[in-house]
Amino acid sequence: MFGVTENTLWVESFRPGTLDGYIGNEHVIQKVKIFIENGDIPHLLFYGTAGTGKTTLAKIIANSVDADLMYVNASDENSVDAVRDKIKRYASTVGFKRWKIVILDEADYLTPNAQAALRNLMETYSKTTRFILTCNYVEKIIDPIQSRCQTFGITPPDKSVVAQRLVDVLNEKQVEYDVNDIVAIINSSYPDIRRAINSAQSHVVKGKLVLDKQSVVQSNYMTEVLEILKNKKDKKQAFQKIRQIIADSKVKDFTPLYTFLYDNLDEFATGKIASVILIIAESQYTDSHVVDKEINIMAMFVKLMNEI
Repeated sequence: MFGVTENTLWVESFRPGTLDGYIGNEHVIQKVKIFIENGDIPHLLFYGTAGTGKTTLAKIIANSVDADLMYVNASDENSVDAVRDKIKRYASTVGFKRWKIVILDEADYLTPNAQAALRNLMETYSKTTRFILTCNYVEKIIDPIQSRCQTFGITPPDKSVVAQRLVDVLNEKQVEYDVNDIVAIINSSYPDIRRAINSAQSHVVKGKLVLDKQSVVQSNYMTEVLEILKNKKDKKQAFQKIRQIIADSKVKDFTPLYTFLYDNLDEFATGKIASVILIIAESQYTDSHVVDKEINIMAMFVKLMNEI
């Protein structure tokens, strides 16, 4: 159905193998189709939120042209030595196909020196080797690399599209489910499609999707936080409630919460939207640099309570 191969992990067995099975980002797909039809691709840089299909798209491209492939996860191999030794050795050897492609996943983990070395490789071996980079934070990629790539932002599909993909997966696996549980999984995982599928698989018991109480708490916590922000009367009490909800949710990645609050600004920040956007943006940026993300998110709510 999806053009995929069998794997015990659903997220892998249902990873699209062709553009026909890829969901969302139609404008990017149209460009990619042209590259594939021509049998030639430029250096590419895909950036966007985790779990939205960057790596999947990179692999589809690599497998759709006449190319040998090397895959490198830059979160594990991010040093200048990894670039100079492993990647340079691959790029400099004689290949048996028209192209050699290097997928550098999570390229924003590359050190500045590694990125400088990579820039030189992209230029030196451009006649035979193409690089496809993926990252969450494009601003961490140096300008000389960005200028050598065609850069595309990968945005998550609508919630309804992600929900339909999850339903298709469950139907393919002949798993019974309640629609309310699908909604709960999407609300807690969006925009991360990978997380939604992994979460569903982890909650299948004897052919039925069964969410435990803690999962329901996690899925509803964002909605509960929004309701408190909308109906606050006593700011101190509202802050304490939000702090308790965050603690009870056991959530460690607040990326979906930032997006959720931004999408619902009109419901709780009337007259203060510009300043609230700045507060959310500042906290989201800081989130990628701090150890304790819960402290960081609560610091954001302190500022929000003082502003709205």
